[in-house]
Amino acid sequence: MKKENFTSVTYFVLQGLSGVPQIQSFLCVLFFLIYLLTLLGNSIIVVTILLDNTLSNAPMFMFLSHLSILDMCYTTVTLPKMLSTLLLSDRSISYTGCFLQLFFFISFGQSESFLLAVMAYDRYTAICYPLYYMDIVTKRVCVSLTVFSWFSGFLNSALHTGLATRLTFCSSNQIDHFFCDITPLLKISCVSTLLNEVVIYVAGVFVVFTPFLCILVSYVYIIHAILKIPSATGQHKTFSTCSSHLTVVCMFYCTVLLMYMRPASYTQDYDKIFALLYMFVTPLLNPFIYGLRSKEVKKAFKKVLKMNYCR
Repeated sequence: MKKENFTSVTYFVLQGLSGVPQIQSFLCVLFFLIYLLTLLGNSIIVVTILLDNTLSNAPMFMFLSHLSILDMCYTTVTLPKMLSTLLLSDRSISYTGCFLQLFFFISFGQSESFLLAVMAYDRYTAICYPLYYMDIVTKRVCVSLTVFSWFSGFLNSALHTGLATRLTFCSSNQIDHFFCDITPLLKISCVSTLLNEVVIYVAGVFVVFTPFLCILVSYVYIIHAILKIPSATGQHKTFSTCSSHLTVVCMFYCTVLLMYMRPASYTQDYDKIFALLYMFVTPLLNPFIYGLRSKEVKKAFKKVLKMNYCR
């Protein structure tokens, strides 16, 4: 049997969002502003929590600071390269650079999935077991849950990235996306991607559906506990402590499920829109959602500003 001659791919070409120069210039300015606002908003959340002793010692806000760090990280993994593509019209990315981008993007995204479940558990404990909250959610438990969230994301990413590096790309190096994501890479592989797709779905049960299920179960108990509160004012006040987290969860998981939990062969053009929502819009809105809805964060931020102004 004649051995098939495979050409080794040394770089990939990202198709990007648009090939129209006028639109590219507009998109470059737009996403640059989004990137700056994302870094600014999340940095304010992190710095405010670190400088305020009350917030830094509260589990909910410690988890929030890590959420903001994750938002900045996985936006930074993709957006600078996207901006350079729009600005310089250089759509190429090295083989190594592509898989590094894939690894860190999956890592930070999956870590956020686990962290959102941890935050739901924190709210569940605070509302359903308020008298035992400080005994259950100790500093040691908080650190352990946070480390678990980060480590699980990187471990899952190592699995997907490792399997992706075993693929052969011979027919095309054109990635129909604006960054190196797992699904577009599977589409241009000239060998079977069945194993990769099976692992995506099996791992998805553990790293997407399991945290999401934990969040749903937590909120069932939370809502049940809130309904037992006799006064409407008390119900509203208690639920307001969860509303920010619930909003972020809805935005995060809706886009993730639409992007990944389907066969690679059925990927549609509007995947890029879901990716934009997932990577740029959600991290941009997160600090505003928490900052505007959390009286503690607003109070601490004003306190920090006042301290710096007095200096």
